Amino acid sequence: MVATSAARSRARGWTGVALLVVAFATAMLGTTLPTPLYPEYQRVFGFGELMTTVVFATYAVGVVAALLLFGRWSDQLGRRPMLQAGLALSAASALVFTFADATAWLFAGRVLSGLSAGIFTGTATAAVVDVAPEDGRARASLVAAAANMGGLGLGPLLSGVLAQYAPIPLKLCYLVDLGLVVLAGVAVALVAEPVERARRPRLTPQRIAVPAGMRGAFTRAAIAGFAGFAVLGLFTGVSPAFLGTVLHNENRALVGVVVLVLFAASTAGQLVSARLGERRAMIVGCAGLIAGMVLIGASLPLASLPVLLAGAVVAG
Repeated sequence: MVATSAARSRARGWTGVALLVVAFATAMLGTTLPTPLYPEYQRVFGFGELMTTVVFATYAVGVVAALLLFGRWSDQLGRRPMLQAGLALSAASALVFTFADATAWLFAGRVLSGLSAGIFTGTATAAVVDVAPEDGRARASLVAAAANMGGLGLGPLLSGVLAQYAPIPLKLCYLVDLGLVVLAGVAVALVAEPVERARRPRLTPQRIAVPAGMRGAFTRAAIAGFAGFAVLGLFTGVSPAFLGTVLHNENRALVGVVVLVLFAASTAGQLVSARLGERRAMIVGCAGLIAGMVLIGASLPLASLPVLLAGAVVAG
């Protein structure tokens, strides 16, 4: 009876959405914290740009593994347990980075971060839509997308500012992140569970399949989505090196601002795309990616920060 009463008192509606958005943004924030710190890791651990790219890309291994292995688990176990698992992995990643004293630790931290993001992204988006009022679920989906991109953009800003203006630059941002993860865990605990746990959960890997009638649309969307995330990853990975080696500006806070511009523009683009319709949004989005990459590419020989920022806005 006490458990039932507690469950009924948990948040739903827009209050539940707000709590989940806080947790969602926090989890995504943790995945991009290392971005402004890679030049410092290079100096301390003695590796070059190629190794930075490999460390950065390791995150994708964790994301794909989580999507394939755990993609259906929240339907079987409930949203909240999987969100809590994602936050636990996020905390583990932050701890690994906090105590990192060799390059191998960075790989482990990135894999854990990818696993956290892979679990959290789909589960949190579904949970936000599930707890929202029925007449506001389309809006809740956009709110979830904004929380995702907003968190990704805030991560480099937080770590860049702390690394530039506060002590222990390679540790403090992760300690702050651990505190935020604890608060996110409280937020998740306060939200009502929108999915009934299966009596006999079938915890099997996600089977990859696309219905025959949808394959044409899926292929077009998948190519565009791959290109979009490739641009986000490329920009996030190389912008610290661009500022340091081309512009000779090693201000880590500036790196955070530059990456934030890209993700803020991406968030704005998602909000606008809802009004364009799917076909028009796809065409405009792909054209924007091409134009943005042209500007980003041109910023290198021009050694121009304004051109780089313009490219980030357009591509985002």
